Amino acid sequence: MMKQSRLSNELEAYLEYISVTRALSKKSIEAYKSDLQAIENEFEASLIEIDSKTLLAILSAYKNKRTLNRKLSSVNAFFDFCYKSQFLQEQTKLKLSKIPKLLPKFLSHNEIQNALQTIDRSSWIGLRDYALILFLYATGTRISECLLLSRDDIEGEWLHIRHAKGEKERIVPIAKVARVALEAYLSACVYEKEFVWCNYRGENLSRISAFKITKKYLGVSPHVLRHSYATSLILGGADLRVVQELLGHASLLTTQVYTHIQKQDLKKTVESCHPMAEK
Repeated sequence: MMKQSRLSNELEAYLEYISVTRALSKKSIEAYKSDLQAIENEFEASLIEIDSKTLLAILSAYKNKRTLNRKLSSVNAFFDFCYKSQFLQEQTKLKLSKIPKLLPKFLSHNEIQNALQTIDRSSWIGLRDYALILFLYATGTRISECLLLSRDDIEGEWLHIRHAKGEKERIVPIAKVARVALEAYLSACVYEKEFVWCNYRGENLSRISAFKITKKYLGVSPHVLRHSYATSLILGGADLRVVQELLGHASLLTTQVYTHIQKQDLKKTVESCHPMAEK
């Protein structure tokens, strides 16, 4: 085995591929690099020189199944690239560990509306909090995307998301009620800034501040509003691929988690309405 003092040529090629061709986010690239380089450093060899049994033996040290599966997924994605690039003669895929499927946490439309009624909108800060919650629920944006928005990104009834995950831009519609709330906040805001969301000092609203706002009124993180947006669309009958595009998911597999919510809702409907359902 070679002394691993740097990245293997294959790993360098893979990192260039996910950076340039797939245009993954810097955070994702660093995660892949960290997972894969750690294994190479452990064995002082290129990943393609390590047999599957040895890889599984070292990775099995991760008792958390979700962490283990993330590592395995990183290795499988790398092996798939190496096979397609002819660095490997045979396609190798490590089996993921089985973990129970968890439904994403979400709030119902009524729960969100009830919480909104508790917000004091007599100040621009209150108008901001009200508009932020409505905006997140009406657009399904990630909180990172939302906080980077400038006023120019709001184009009438449409939102142009330029700072999307994986650097993939998308355009989504904004519900009228959210637009009205946003206009009220921006009109009342004492600061004239290029960015949309600001704190009481006129600076960009931070992730921590956004978390405190949704936690205060809803008891959840901002990301739950994204799940709530997707859930409302699915239960309303929206096509899964449309939801994928609206959320900016790179793969339909990511969006399919919401089909479990749809099935759960259908089951409840049958149980409550069908005469042969168990009471």
